[in-house]
Amino acid sequence: MSDRFAGQTAIITGASRGIGLAIAGRLVAEGAKVVITGRRADALAEAVAGLGGPDHALGVAGHAADTAHQEEAVTRAIDTFGGADLLVNNTGINPVYGPLMELDPTVARNVVEVNVLSALSWVQKTYKAWMSGHGGAVVNVASLSGIRPEPGIGMYGASKAMLMHLTKELAVEMSPRVRVNAVAPAVVKTKFAAALYEGREDAVAAEYPLMRLGTPDDIAGAVAFLLSGDAAWMTGRTVVVDGGLAAAGGA
Repeated sequence: MSDRFAGQTAIITGASRGIGLAIAGRLVAEGAKVVITGRRADALAEAVAGLGGPDHALGVAGHAADTAHQEEAVTRAIDTFGGADLLVNNTGINPVYGPLMELDPTVARNVVEVNVLSALSWVQKTYKAWMSGHGGAVVNVASLSGIRPEPGIGMYGASKAMLMHLTKELAVEMSPRVRVNAVAPAVVKTKFAAALYEGREDAVAAEYPLMRLGTPDDIAGAVAFLLSGDAAWMTGRTVVVDGGLAAAGGA
């Protein structure tokens, strides 16, 4: 691994496991210090140990949409590691599966609150505390379901479509000091997405030109690229990381 993130600090939300933890591991391997967030303090402590301990990582427990939690994480990143140069909005929820005609509006509002509005708030707080004076880069983790319809997870997809447009708006408003991009994965083998492939992984994977589902490391590599200087002339873009699924389906 290179040291292209040496001297930089990243905040990754929802990073005690899965895609978020893989992103944190990739950034640490390339020289970054990381602050990871999640609901469970014990899971975060285990993740921090796996990332190399307190010299490399810090866990801050809380609810992603809680503004006090957001402020604490940003403040501790700056106080502990000296900055908040990179932000990855990875937290997302999909609490229901079924048709939109049966969706409880309260649940729909919660999906938007966590998947979209909290991402905006994380950006606002990181920008005001650090990036406005020092620059930086943001990556929002969206989804292929925000590009092509996925019956059963329609509200989740709608929230991710909103997140991708928010990425464009933020990129324009925060230029030139801060770059903002997004990634849109298809199905990745995580606990979060297990209901979409468990018990039928081979059949699901057969729909992909690359003949396999994604792994957290697949997404971590794309996120690391977008955060790095290798993507210095990219902002406002959503990079689809989907094993060729959208191309095969015409999306």
